[in-house]
Formats: sequence, C-alpha cells, structure tokens
Amino acid sequence: MSRTNLHIDWTRCDGRGLCTELLPDLLVRDDWGYPLAADPSLDDKSNIPLGRDDEPAAAEAAALCPRLALAVRRRRP
Repeated sequence: MSRTNLHIDWTRCDGRGLCTELLPDLLVRDDWGYPLAADPSLDDKSNIPLGRDDEPAAAEAAALCPRLALAVRRRRP
C-alpha cells in the first residue's frame, strides 16, 4: 500500500461536492455538502489513506478543487 493520504482542509472547502463526485469510493458528503471519508472506521476524517490505485484520481481531484481544499500528502511512518 502507498504511504500517501488525501488531506481535506475544511477551512478552505465551501462544500461544492466536486471531490465526492470524482472520488465516490473515498469520499461522501455530510448534511452541509462537505466531504468526509467514506470509510466510517477512520478516526481522522480529514486524512484518508490512499491505495496506489487511488493516487492518480486523488491528485486530479486536488488539482480540480476550486477552493484548493484537497492535497495529496506523504504519510509519516
């Protein structure tokens, strides 16, 4: 598994939902339209671990986010 994650900066997000449409297996929307980790077992809903196959789509979603609220980051060991 890759050692990267998708970080959501909710202070930048305005809940448009584009990322949830681009990453439906990784993200869901809350009642106000903000993205959350689709995996309910994750404690940290703003840092979603990515599999290698998820990285290209996550990078594209981060690049397309109109508020630059997403980032693909290397996880610390």
